[in-house]
Amino acid sequence: MAAQTDKYSILLPTYNERKNLPIITYLIAKTFDQQKLNWEIVIVDDASPDGTQDVARELQKIYGEDHILLKPRTGKLGLGTAYVHGLKFCTGNFVVIMDADFSHHPKYLPEFIKLQREQNLDIVLGTRYAKNGGVYGWDLKRKFISRGANLFAKVVLAPGVSDVTGSFRLYKKEVIDTLMSEVKSKGYQFQMEIMVRARAHGYKIGEVPIAFVDRLYGESKLGMDDILGYVKGVLSLLFI
Repeated sequence: MAAQTDKYSILLPTYNERKNLPIITYLIAKTFDQQKLNWEIVIVDDASPDGTQDVARELQKIYGEDHILLKPRTGKLGLGTAYVHGLKFCTGNFVVIMDADFSHHPKYLPEFIKLQREQNLDIVLGTRYAKNGGVYGWDLKRKFISRGANLFAKVVLAPGVSDVTGSFRLYKKEVIDTLMSEVKSKGYQFQMEIMVRARAHGYKIGEVPIAFVDRLYGESKLGMDDILGYVKGVLSLLFI
């Protein structure tokens, strides 16, 4: 049964997402309103030069400042620190972390919420690598690298989930607060570390298969430094 007092905070880190932000906001709002659920979107923008913050302010006028919270930073300071910053402003008892570039579709959120409620899960993650999950819009080389990286992390870290590197997740607020107080990673390896620490805490984790679609507008921000950081990050997590 739906808990009428539940509130969902959707945490969106952004950098140059002017074109994507209105679309993802509309779909999130529509999804939660159809489910008659209380929601807010916390936008953490890292000083985007493309006018992302201007778009966010326009969205505040449309949806209200109680639904759209803009919490910008002064520059690109890392994905992990964006989550730490945004969490300070989340007022929901559940937190959804997802990408603003439309690679994570809000249509899966009702499945996340349903599974969480049925099993009283601490974390629900969207998996690209189980059941009918998948990746679309990538060439064969990039798919191979992604699967190889995920397999490498699974073998080395044994986190007990099928998608170690995915960033589409639903957390109980107190759970993510606890985990974020311990996480040391500041880049893309943040996603792996949080799963390793969740396993150490014995948190209940469930998975929902998702179709990951390459970003709708703009360019991917993953570079060689991120790949090298990923490998170093996996190895460093062995000592947690």
